[in-house]
Parts: sequence; structure tokens; C-alpha cells
Amino acid sequence: MNTARIHILALGLNLALSSFAGAADASKPGEWIQIFNGKNLDGWTPKFTGFPYGTNHANTYRVEDGVLKVSYSGYTNFGNHFGHLFWKERLTNYVLRVEYRFTGKQAPGGPGWAFRNSGMMLHCEDPAAMELNQEFPTSLEAQLLGGSGEGNRSTMNLCTPGTDVVMDGKLIRQHCTDSKSKTYHGDQWVTAEVEVQESRIIRHKVEGETVLEYSRPQLDDRDARARKLIPADGNKIISSGYISLQAESHPVEFRKVELMKLAE
Repeated sequence: MNTARIHILALGLNLALSSFAGAADASKPGEWIQIFNGKNLDGWTPKFTGFPYGTNHANTYRVEDGVLKVSYSGYTNFGNHFGHLFWKERLTNYVLRVEYRFTGKQAPGGPGWAFRNSGMMLHCEDPAAMELNQEFPTSLEAQLLGGSGEGNRSTMNLCTPGTDVVMDGKLIRQHCTDSKSKTYHGDQWVTAEVEVQESRIIRHKVEGETVLEYSRPQLDDRDARARKLIPADGNKIISSGYISLQAESHPVEFRKVELMKLAE
């Protein structure tokens, strides 16, 4: 085969691969796309408390053996360096699904409540605009929890850093609300999913079962950071934002992170 023909075939292959990648980014509503590619953190950017946006402190977020890991092997002390790994797109209507598990021991100095604790953050503020020492983005947290080996500890609860929601027609201003999920002990893989339809309805699911539902997420005017985000017209309702995966001092792994965009 001559050199010119080899060059043409290589060019065609590159164009095909580029088209495939572009099609994944521009997926049609109702199609699942894998936003973690199993190889690296392309499309994702970290923000840690005390560090500028884009700094992956102590290589906490890493990819090993096809798995996205939150690892504390590079820490001597947690030091309140809460981390969030943000996907590149601002989203409005979507379904986010992960397969996760907790492993190993909590980092030294991690807070007690963060034992086997992580989360999928929804409708996050712009991560590039977060304050240097900000611990959590103003957002909604689909809280991922693992059991201790005894007792009950539900997963896919709701926590609300700088936000409030409506449940059963009532404004909920407490920070966390438990779901009705069962407890998942040990290092087993768990499938967790959130369906987000702007501000109309948000559903948390575990292994395909709806365990929590709420609507009308809104900025909490009691929170100093949230007050800065309230627009001039005073509308506190949150209908879009970024998504992120938490690092709160306990090792956690994600072997699948996938997204389905819904019709507007």
C-alpha cells in the first residue's frame, strides 16, 4: 500500500473518530452518553477548598483500572479540603446515573459525619466563580451514604447547601432530608440516579426505585453565599446548573457516570 493511500485512510479514521466524539457531546434527548470515559478526567474539572478552580489537590480524583476514584493516599490529614469534580456543561433537564461504592478507611482528620459519605451535586453554581475557601457549591446534593455494618443509613438523601426545596407543598428549610432507601453495607456497587426537570420536579432513585421527590429548588436567603447569587429581579428559583461528584474524606469509586438529556 502506497504512502498516499495510508495517509488518506488515516485521515478518514480520524474524521470518523471526531464525528463519533462530536455525536456523543451533541446527543439527542433520550440517549444515554458516558460522561466518564474510563481512561481519564476529560471534560471534568476539580475545585477544592483552599485551592483555585482546576487544581486536583493531592491527585485526589484519579482514574485507575477504568474506575474514577476519590483517593486519599496522598494525604497526611484531610485538612477540610472538600472537593467537587465538575462536568463541563451547564444542564437543565437531564437524568444523571452513577454506579458507586465506598472502599477503605476515611482520611485522617475527616469529620465524623463524612464517614462513607459522598454525593452527586445538582444545579450547582458556576464552579469557576466559587470563592477560594468555599467548602461546597450552592447546589442540591443527592447524598450518597454507605452503611457502617450495622443499623440503618439510607442513601440518596437530600442535602441543601445554600438552597431550599418544596416537598408536599411545603418549603423545606432543614439542611438534610432522608430518603426511603434501604442501607447498603460493605463495598458493594450501588446504582443511583437523579431525574431533574428544571425546577418542576427532581427524583432520586436507587436501583431503579424512587426514594425521594421534591420541586422548586431555590436559593436560601439565610445563606451568605446564596444571597450573592440572587439576581436583581429577586427570583430565587434554580432551574439549571452544573453537576459534580464529591470528595468529602472517605474513598469512593465510580465505575460508571452517564447522562441522558431530556427534552426542554
